[in-house]
Amino acid sequence: MNKKPIGVGIVGLGFMGRTHLGAYAACANDPASARVLALCDPHMRPAAAGNLVTAGGNDALLNSIPHEPSFDALLARPDIELISICTPTDSHVKLARAAIAAGKHVLIEKPTALDPDEIDALGREATAAGVLAMPAHCMRFWPAWTWMANAVKSNQFGPARRASFRRMGARPSWSQAFYLDTARSGGAIIDLHIHDADFVRFAFGEPDGVEATGNRMHVEARYRYESGLVIEAEGAWMDDPAFAFMMVATIECERAIIDFRLGREPELFVIENGSQRAIVAGVDFPQGNGYEHEARALLTAISAGANTPPVSLSDAAQTQRLLNQELVTLRNQ
Repeated sequence: MNKKPIGVGIVGLGFMGRTHLGAYAACANDPASARVLALCDPHMRPAAAGNLVTAGGNDALLNSIPHEPSFDALLARPDIELISICTPTDSHVKLARAAIAAGKHVLIEKPTALDPDEIDALGREATAAGVLAMPAHCMRFWPAWTWMANAVKSNQFGPARRASFRRMGARPSWSQAFYLDTARSGGAIIDLHIHDADFVRFAFGEPDGVEATGNRMHVEARYRYESGLVIEAEGAWMDDPAFAFMMVATIECERAIIDFRLGREPELFVIENGSQRAIVAGVDFPQGNGYEHEARALLTAISAGANTPPVSLSDAAQTQRLLNQELVTLRNQ
């Protein structure tokens, strides 16, 4: 494996750009390490509080890294191999296409795009160019959630019979002109609920049917499987800014119940045989957050010369198609 740090550039320095910066810093001592060499954001603004982790602690690091005046200048640097695209959704495809054409690997914040066909086309361009293009679907890498997915896939506690997910938070206080314009962001159903829709596909497989109630800002989806498995997922941006972010998962299996609640200590339990057992970070699964492990997985693939990324753009397109099916049922209410 290549021991030289992979040169990284980040475009877009809002909450997610700063989060990517912190994630690469966490990989500094890994066998497949990274060094962020340049940043680019002509509209750089102060960090705002996000949903899962705070990016505010990266200010000193942010100020120590050179800022390129344009995206073209970022792409022109031969020492940069990987670009993190953390700009508004409606700019992702254009920026990613330019990066791919310049021979750069790309990590694209979710959602990659609102049109799944555009996502598939982008994946084909990356394959033709011989670079890795990966959507940032971080819940696949969130250690406790990776543990849950592995338990489901392996039938560790018998087949899953029912599952429910809730992901709700105050509507974004940053970049409101973008986030509250559903034609650009897609609303909470696309920007927030995407995490659970993607995790459902990742852990349980493709649903055989889906229906949804609510609206773009507060949706309740129901996924059905021929096996009889039913999964419910609720996602919302709440109007009151004081509403605390909530991330909850409950998976009922044949022999046990898996229960995750963000902020509880510990966050993950298994309930079986009349008692509950804590599943502990650093013991049962790795420390760190999903952003760090997501970056780590892509850096490892690049260093190993892999032909495919840990998560494909085809996967991102399929998740977007599932969300679009939900939107159709919302319109038909």
